[in-house]
Amino acid sequence: MSGSHHGEGLQRRTLLIVLVLNVLLFVMLGLGGLFAESSALLANAADNGSDAIVYLISFLAVGRAMAWKRGAARLSGIMLLVFAAGVLIDVGRRWIVGTEPVGWTMMGLAVIAAVVNLICLMLIRRQGGDDVNMRAAETFSFNDFASNGGILIAGGLVMALDQAWPDLVVGLIVAAIAVKGGVDILKDARESRPVSQEAEANAET
Repeated sequence: MSGSHHGEGLQRRTLLIVLVLNVLLFVMLGLGGLFAESSALLANAADNGSDAIVYLISFLAVGRAMAWKRGAARLSGIMLLVFAAGVLIDVGRRWIVGTEPVGWTMMGLAVIAAVVNLICLMLIRRQGGDDVNMRAAETFSFNDFASNGGILIAGGLVMALDQAWPDLVVGLIVAAIAVKGGVDILKDARESRPVSQEAEANAET
């Protein structure tokens, strides 16, 4: 029992750390995206903002019943899909209205965000992959890290070509990554149900 409480304490501490880091990234990337007129940065900021909310939900789910954890993971997947829809709308708006992203700002913030997301990913992976909410958290951090690499490339292309389309393309890619992550999390939550129900039944007997 003490080992279980210790593991839950580590999960809470890890989720709290990544929650704070994602809130900071949300503010930094959001302000940077507005300054640089970058759809990709704003998409990444929105992603980190939704991640922070999900990490809070996962933090509250630690130590609770498996049904509660599945519900929290399911909500996480739905939020990622909603975020992806919002990014697609923003990219379409910027394509129609026009935008002039600042490449060097995109690249600088992408490097900082990549380092922070890598730290989050390493912290989460130390907890193992036997909890549906921790697996969801790992998916979020990996998606963010991959998105940061895309923004770095897009920033370089924006500077080299003096064109806005690389920023919009990366915005679409970030949305696609979010869709895949959301679907994977929902699938994981659904597939964990039979196992968890059997475990709960055994616990009761």
